[in-house]
Amino acid sequence: QVQLVESGGGLVQAGGSLRLSCVASGHTFRNNVMAWFRQAPGEEREFVAAISRSGGTSYYGHFTQGRFTISRDNAKTTVYLEMNSLKADDTAVYYCAADTDRSDGSSDYRDYDYWGQGTQVTVSS
Repeated sequence: QVQLVESGGGLVQAGGSLRLSCVASGHTFRNNVMAWFRQAPGEEREFVAAISRSGGTSYYGHFTQGRFTISRDNAKTTVYLEMNSLKADDTAVYYCAADTDRSDGSSDYRDYDYWGQGTQVTVSS
């Protein structure tokens, strides 16, 4: 069983930055592929970014366009999402997810076994 706790969301003006964190427990963190998804009201869950077990490879949703960076600290069992140049369209609940089976990232939410409770990101225009 993996527990994931996100933090770092909030209200920010367009053009601003936020850094989300997700602390994992209950499983050997370095064995998990980690990812971020987001979901806006009335929309489907959308892939944001994923990072391989070692942190050597990362994957991004097309909309991130170099604005977002995913990283992980295996010693701290934490994955981060640095978000810059935020837009109103980035407003959503952001979820951390863990995949205990794969070695590479996936953009398909069905591949992920565990989810955090989500953290709200609101970007005002």
